Amino acid sequence: MKLCIFIGLNVGGAVGWWAGEYFGLMQAFIGSSIGSLLGVYGGWRFAREYLQ
Repeated sequence: MKLCIFIGLNVGGAVGWWAGEYFGLMQAFIGSSIGSLLGVYGGWRFAREYLQ
């Protein structure tokens, strides 16, 4: 489960940074934070639904 959360965190953060980078550094940081939160939830949900 921890590995899925870790992967979701990194992927979500990278996607959020990429999406916000066009608008500036602060928006990239905020996008990365939101993406990381969504990635943690997605990784946790994936692990709970499919790996247990």
